[in-house]
Amino acid sequence: MKAGMKRVYGITLISAVAMIIIAFAIHHVTDVKEEKRTIRVGFVYVGDASDAYTANFLKAQSAMEKQYGGQVEVTTMYNVPENDVQNAFQELVEDHCDLIFSTSYGYGEAAKKIAVSNPEIQVCQATCSNANEEPYVSNYHTFMGNIYQGRYISGVVAGMKLKELIDSGAIKPDQAKVGYVGAYPYAEVISGYTSFLLGIRWVVPEATMTVKYTNTWSDYYLEKKCAEELIDEGCVIISQHSDTSGPATACEETDRSQIVYYVSYNQSMGDVAPTTYLTGSKINWTPYVTKAVQAVLSNKEIEKNIKGNVNGNDVGAGFDCDWVQMLELNQFVAAKGTQERVDELVRDFQQNKVQVFKGDYIGVDPEDASDTIDLRDGYPENEKASAPSFHYVLKDVITIEEFFGAE
Repeated sequence: MKAGMKRVYGITLISAVAMIIIAFAIHHVTDVKEEKRTIRVGFVYVGDASDAYTANFLKAQSAMEKQYGGQVEVTTMYNVPENDVQNAFQELVEDHCDLIFSTSYGYGEAAKKIAVSNPEIQVCQATCSNANEEPYVSNYHTFMGNIYQGRYISGVVAGMKLKELIDSGAIKPDQAKVGYVGAYPYAEVISGYTSFLLGIRWVVPEATMTVKYTNTWSDYYLEKKCAEELIDEGCVIISQHSDTSGPATACEETDRSQIVYYVSYNQSMGDVAPTTYLTGSKINWTPYVTKAVQAVLSNKEIEKNIKGNVNGNDVGAGFDCDWVQMLELNQFVAAKGTQERVDELVRDFQQNKVQVFKGDYIGVDPEDASDTIDLRDGYPENEKASAPSFHYVLKDVITIEEFFGAE
């Protein structure tokens, strides 16, 4: 190699090394800035630590604060009525929050309005599906776990218990009745109790369900009374989509001569109903909350920083990303072999091997009898949004009854 060429090669090599050093230095400085950056995060809760729904969000908030330490200053607002949430959001705006987590379905409309009027604030709304609706704003996001997966597995657990009772002669197949305490006739609730029943019917095809709505999320007395009515009607399994321990207490207080078992939601009820509780499921909010905070700290787009099923400004996931979790199984009450079946189904969901909303069923929209669906071709729940969208009541299988106990 000629001397001139050697000099050029040497200069080029030195330049390249210098560029690498400069790039490393810039990256290091950027990392240092990110490490020192502090953001203010607001949480708006419909309840407090005393109700399981809010308690699960508080676990996510705690995990986030532990992970990011002094980088995050948190403002938390509890027991905010859905009809007064606009004032709570405005307080967080005046508190100079960079990121707001809105945690109740009923907050959705107000949350989007606050995002529209404050484009510098990232607003993340749980359980809603309006992020990709007009008006679309880049700083408004929705998220939710695919909880139908957990409810389906909970249904299988209940179905195995029913089969055990049938096989032992404790009940007859036509007595495989399921009672469900629902808060409101929303798609989220309908999707939940439908997937639960389909899990039961995977084991006991004769099973039927009766649903009673309380029209409130968290009234202990109404939920307990509703469950008691269902038990009096002969329901052997009781479950719920509401926020108190009322239904669990109703099952545990039932006279021992009457057979009834209970499946929970959001938290284990093993301490409340030790002789009747079977299992339950919950959404794990930690993966989304921690990653959304990380994105804002790093000036990244939230959806690009989160693993899940992304549709525009909406993200959802199930067992595959640990967004859905099973609660403890009561081994003293559950049928033999239940834990093994649960573990198998969790793996199947993780590998996308289970289609829940499928079978020889006709669903009817409770608001429009002319709107029906044939489930023989299946329904892909959560395919286009994290919030549940299945809103059909299965004909001849599920009965909706008026809750007289509310009077």
